[in-house]
Amino acid sequence: MVRRMRIISFNANGLRSAASKGFFDWFANQKADVLCLQETKAQEHQLIDAAFRPNGYQAWFKDASTKKGYSGVAIYSRREPDEVRTQLGWAPFDDEGRYLEARFGNLSVVSFYIPSGSSGEERQAFKFEVMAWLAPILQQWLASGRDYVLCGDWNIVRSHLDIKNWTSNQKNSGCLPVERDWLNDLCAKGWIDSYRTLKPEGQDYTWWSQRGAARAKDVGWRIDYQLVTPSLRDRLQACAITGEPRFSDHAPYLVEYK
Repeated sequence: MVRRMRIISFNANGLRSAASKGFFDWFANQKADVLCLQETKAQEHQLIDAAFRPNGYQAWFKDASTKKGYSGVAIYSRREPDEVRTQLGWAPFDDEGRYLEARFGNLSVVSFYIPSGSSGEERQAFKFEVMAWLAPILQQWLASGRDYVLCGDWNIVRSHLDIKNWTSNQKNSGCLPVERDWLNDLCAKGWIDSYRTLKPEGQDYTWWSQRGAARAKDVGWRIDYQLVTPSLRDRLQACAITGEPRFSDHAPYLVEYK
């Protein structure tokens, strides 16, 4: 990374819905180099209209093949990657459209969508499976010598600074001690939480429940991250979570790299 680079991560909760609320109009003014999207909730053939293809960007998609209109990730980039990867090698995860990687020289930008377990025990069990399977892969990436930026919705908070109602959520998916320990262990082993590095005491949120006027009261969670390899720590320059205008129940998260 020889120059300044701006990367945005955003869970759209339906890209067609977010676009209808002006997301791409907003995006056009962000001067981003790469945009990583999660929860496109569409198949690629439904996103060929010019409304979903901003000028100056190329787009790559990994749709859910097991359930149409579910999950799905995308990467928009000004520069064409040397390689795009869509599978990590485990069908239950890959087939839900949860991973997409664009490679630019020694830099990998990944759009990740880690499962939520909030819908019930079955999905929480799957989330735990994903966590156990993913941990050694992420360790391999750390040891690879490549620069990685892992963008996405991880559906886990790290500490009391990342959630408004810490005490009352200790038994809820996304704030379970075992989940937090897993994510914090990744950081202890070397992954850098870009937001927490730039804002050690920050209490900004990236997701709000759609119930109980949570957004209006700023009763939120920080579950969207850009985790980076230690090689990029010194290149972290600035970050911003854009809570307004609202394009989905998540907010876009932008990081500027030197």
